[in-house]
Amino acid sequence: MRLWTTLTALSAIAALAGCASPTSFAPGSSIVDVRARVGTPTDIRFDRNGDELWEYARGPEGFETYVVRVGADGKVKEVTQILTDDQLMKIVPGTMTKADVKNLLGRPSDQTFTGAGTVWSWRFKRYGVQPGHLLVTFNPDNTVKERIAIIDVSDGRSMDK
Repeated sequence: MRLWTTLTALSAIAALAGCASPTSFAPGSSIVDVRARVGTPTDIRFDRNGDELWEYARGPEGFETYVVRVGADGKVKEVTQILTDDQLMKIVPGTMTKADVKNLLGRPSDQTFTGAGTVWSWRFKRYGVQPGHLLVTFNPDNTVKERIAIIDVSDGRSMDK
């Protein structure tokens, strides 16, 4: 009976740990709390103003990537879901680079190399509901060629630019 109680408790703890999400942290939370509850970020980079940007990608098959913005004081400033239509529309073909795109959308869930250049893709939910893919194609000089949202639908409507 004692073994059963221990296993049940461990299962409950594991389930709760698996439910931790970056969105559960309010501004002012410490990065120690974030790392303890959500784990190691998939990427850490720095903003021009010196803030740390902790990326938590929920992929490659997930639809969300969160960025936890951490100030110099080690406290959470904000948590943002970055795989959105709005973020995709901030990408300007011809002027932005791979580094610029990574800062906006996080690491891609997939990279494809073609004769015409590189294609990065991310899964997302259009307007938070409809599954699809964000695609960014790059020229040979690593500038953005095109940005596309492909929506998973069965009625023939498949692409928006």
